[in-house]
Amino acid sequence: MRNKNTIELLGIWEKINNQNFNSPEFEGIKNNAGLNRFTISVKQWIKITNAIGLVAWTGRYNSGTFAHKDIAFEFGSWLSPEFKLYLIKEFQRLKEEENRNKSQNWSLVRTLTKINYKIHADAIKQKLIPRKITRAQELHIYASEADILNIATFGITAKDWENKNPDKEGNLRDYASIEQLIVLSNLESINSILIKSNINQSERISKLNEIAIDQMKSLLQLSNTKKLKP
Repeated sequence: MRNKNTIELLGIWEKINNQNFNSPEFEGIKNNAGLNRFTISVKQWIKITNAIGLVAWTGRYNSGTFAHKDIAFEFGSWLSPEFKLYLIKEFQRLKEEENRNKSQNWSLVRTLTKINYKIHADAIKQKLIPRKITRAQELHIYASEADILNIATFGITAKDWENKNPDKEGNLRDYASIEQLIVLSNLESINSILIKSNINQSERISKLNEIAIDQMKSLLQLSNTKKLKP
């Protein structure tokens, strides 16, 4: 506790996590920390600053000084280089695992989107493409239906997205979130049904947009609920 770095760490943690932290008193303690005459106990620190990151208990059982895990990890790192290296390695492993899982989930959804794209394309071919048209006209119809899905899901066409993001490689869907890709995949399947039901394009885009908004809300609520779970 006589170490200035320790006092600064404790103060920063309290400012972030404790709305009742006495910052003016902390500044006075920090200014004196590191001087030969400076001493402060954990109990004094708690009493003077209203700190909550450290707890000092006395008694026959469970006596001692205890710290929030953020602070305990830092103390452990300071005391043991081996422990600090372990924390660094473990952090890197967890981040790599997290990124790997995200990548796998994203790839899985992209695969599902491609499958539904085939169903969508078949419906367009069967119902929307006349028998005698040029290849260019055929591609225009496919692109038009793809943009209906883009507008319903992302609120923008693929071409407009490219114009707004000239420095980005790939296309609009390559930068979509997992939730957006799931909605897009669902819309491909739903739009194929609407096409086969002979519903015109203006009606379809309105219905698809309503569905996209509703599904996105549900998926984001589900995602937020999972994040809140301990």
